[in-house]
Amino acid sequence: MSAAALLLATSSAHALVVTNTTNASTLANALGGTGVTITNATLASATSAASGTFTDGGNIGFGQGVLLTTGRTACAVGGNNGGSCSGDGTTTSLKFNFTSTTGNVFFNYVFASEEYNEFVGTEYNDLFELKLNGKNIALVPGANGVVSINNVNNNINAGYYRDNAKQTVDTGYDGLTTVMTAKAFGLVGVNTFEFLIQDRGDANLDSGVFIQGGTFAGDPVGVPEPGSLALLGLGLAGLAVAKRKKAA
Repeated sequence: MSAAALLLATSSAHALVVTNTTNASTLANALGGTGVTITNATLASATSAASGTFTDGGNIGFGQGVLLTTGRTACAVGGNNGGSCSGDGTTTSLKFNFTSTTGNVFFNYVFASEEYNEFVGTEYNDLFELKLNGKNIALVPGANGVVSINNVNNNINAGYYRDNAKQTVDTGYDGLTTVMTAKAFGLVGVNTFEFLIQDRGDANLDSGVFIQGGTFAGDPVGVPEPGSLALLGLGLAGLAVAKRKKAA
């Protein structure tokens, strides 16, 4: 069986399931791990359909966790075989205070978007930030740039990008990153995290971030090497199905 066929077989056997919720505590606690205490969780979003928990993550990179989007979580579900998917939102923010018994924290996440690949290099530069006490720590490894459409794609930081034009990953998004890890060390006392995903340019075409459940802990959960998740992604440049933005 070819690598592409194996990926599709795996994804069909474990279809992504998303349960929408606007309960900030439910979302925050779904991320928590050993040695972490979470308080004062708040969620800000333009729509009630923009956030939820997920299971059966399959070849997205991990099985369960939290999904935050710029519009609606339904865009993330199913294979990438439909038309353009848009919601009514522009920004979703999950914010909470926390303490860590070790002073060290880690998060695994995957950024994905319908803006790929047609709008790379344009003003439609949707992005994800993870702000620790106001400073973004979700950065492209090595490059240290923000995780965005224009900064992770087939041409820039391509080793961290998966082109989903041939539906190799079980999600409706046209493209997504490999599993990335945000981390911080030596924290003391009460700190604040904010997970922020934003539309840029307009509110058309959704983006989302998958955050692995239980990775918010004092010891890192193993992350596959970038190349092992990219698989055929680097060979799919230029093969994206053309889509047109609907009028705002």
